[in-house]
Amino acid sequence: MTMIRAGLLLTVLALALVALLAITRRAQPAGADSVASADPGAEAPGLQPQPIHELRNRNLGGGDEYLVRNLLAGPIEVRCALIKAENVASNPRLPRRLVVPARAEFKLTDLRSVEPTLPAIAEIECGAMVGDPNAPAPDGVSYAIPFYPGTKFTVDQGFAGAYSHHDPESRYSLDLGVPEGTPVIAARGGVVMQVEEDFRASGNDARRFGDRSNYVRVLHDDGSLALYAHLAPRTILFRPGDRIRTGNFLAKSGNTGFSTGPHLHFSVQKNAGFALRSIPFAMPGVDTSN
Repeated sequence: MTMIRAGLLLTVLALALVALLAITRRAQPAGADSVASADPGAEAPGLQPQPIHELRNRNLGGGDEYLVRNLLAGPIEVRCALIKAENVASNPRLPRRLVVPARAEFKLTDLRSVEPTLPAIAEIECGAMVGDPNAPAPDGVSYAIPFYPGTKFTVDQGFAGAYSHHDPESRYSLDLGVPEGTPVIAARGGVVMQVEEDFRASGNDARRFGDRSNYVRVLHDDGSLALYAHLAPRTILFRPGDRIRTGNFLAKSGNTGFSTGPHLHFSVQKNAGFALRSIPFAMPGVDTSN
């Protein structure tokens, strides 16, 4: 709750943050006939996915300046709007869209009372999406198999898999069946943009487990984003901001989040219209149409 002084009146400015994580934290399960492994009690009390942005304000004397900060080691798109506004003006005017670079903070707007003798009330509502919508992120790029040579795996779901690879976010994804604890390696070089590693439970309830997968998101030089999901807890080697090369050990495979059995979910995505969209890729030696 933020208090703004306007003349002799105290003005309340309610600040509402709505974090839109596309993230692909909705990584997909393996096959429909896999054995479910749900243990909701394994999660720490109150454990939630990490935010990707934050909004803060500072008093200017007669108004407030609002700044939006990117918490990730890669670009995000932020869209903010002024809602329920009474006697408040924004400069620059809201709604406003910003692409915020890795770990940067940009000024969003100033809010001031139009008539200082009258009460002023407003809400700023913000949503954020990973990735730069202006990045080229071409499809058809070739990726290495994300396991060490000789690792045995199955393709439990390929592109447009009937069980869960049927929406734009996951259509071009692979579910690669491997035992829990299998080493997962980088399929392409880039920068580790985002890490989630504290979840332990799994299940086939998308509402309950859809945003509770452990994963590594890697930003490539062309702006595309690789997702390695359902990883085992606390096995991720690299930290956000680290640059990796093809073949580097990333983590161990697991069975966390929206998953019905141990596997690695791999996809390549981009920010397309403030929504994550999977894009086709090649992986020599793997039939992606399974």
